[in-house]
Amino acid sequence: MKRRFLIGILILMAGSILKAQTVSTSCSASGTDNAFLGIQTIRLWQGDAPEAKGTTCDDVPTLTVFTPRAGSENGSAVVIMPGGGYQRLAGDLEGREIASWFAARGFKAFILAYRLPSHGYLLPVPLFDARRAIQLVRARASEFHIAPDRLVAAGFSAGGHLAALATTQPVAGDSKAGDPVDKVSSRPDYLVLGYPWLGAVSLDTSHLNYCKDFHLMDQCAELTAKFSPELFVTSQMPPTFIYHTYNDQTVPVEQSTRFFDAMRKAGVPVEMHIFGNGAHGSGLGKGDAALDLWPSLLEAWLRGHGLLTVDNAATGRKQP
Repeated sequence: MKRRFLIGILILMAGSILKAQTVSTSCSASGTDNAFLGIQTIRLWQGDAPEAKGTTCDDVPTLTVFTPRAGSENGSAVVIMPGGGYQRLAGDLEGREIASWFAARGFKAFILAYRLPSHGYLLPVPLFDARRAIQLVRARASEFHIAPDRLVAAGFSAGGHLAALATTQPVAGDSKAGDPVDKVSSRPDYLVLGYPWLGAVSLDTSHLNYCKDFHLMDQCAELTAKFSPELFVTSQMPPTFIYHTYNDQTVPVEQSTRFFDAMRKAGVPVEMHIFGNGAHGSGLGKGDAALDLWPSLLEAWLRGHGLLTVDNAATGRKQP
């Protein structure tokens, strides 16, 4: 009886240890459990991330990698930044679905799980994560079989604000840095924005507002000057694609048109598509007869920039 009791305790302890390992490795270590699906998760920093407040999943920024089907890769890559109002990550609608769409077209796709203000990580911490993600993908281009100059940043809603910030406020590579990731630039080569919350940080509280949501109105004028992408547009910006809907009640389309105008005045190649009807958060269209067309416009734009053409040197594929 005593022996059975001891065995029971050992089984319970083993189960608890296994459960603890599963929980901890799900976010804080490189994941290989989904390797057979062509999916893995990697950390942005091997140790604690800068300004980390703890070691939970909320404190560990990661990239989840989607690999295209063998033989279909083209050498292009995309870092995807989901939205969620900086409160959460819309990982399905604006993460997994987007990554699968790009992977089906030969891209190596990376979904960024950036740290959130709702977990105590106010701007610029999410920006640190976005810059690091772009640098990491570029620094490990040969390992990922991609071309380091075919890197797209794609952001939706709040993720669009973050992607635009990362693009307008990049860090240059430091050739003397000890970390190889810090040796390369964080500016993407192309930018894709879906209904981006570009006016997130603003004194205008008539719509969704970062300062109001996180009780920062007393600092909002200063924050607006720091984190409004349109104020930092220069001629060095990469070619950009923007999608929005005219009657978006959450993020007014004017936020995108102001950004478009700033880019056009700076001489940056920019293409914008405004659909007449559609609520905020439409993802790839969500089955709407009209909105389902916008990904085909994006595909044409990608093809026009040569991003669907196979780079044999990057992918290692032999020319037919």
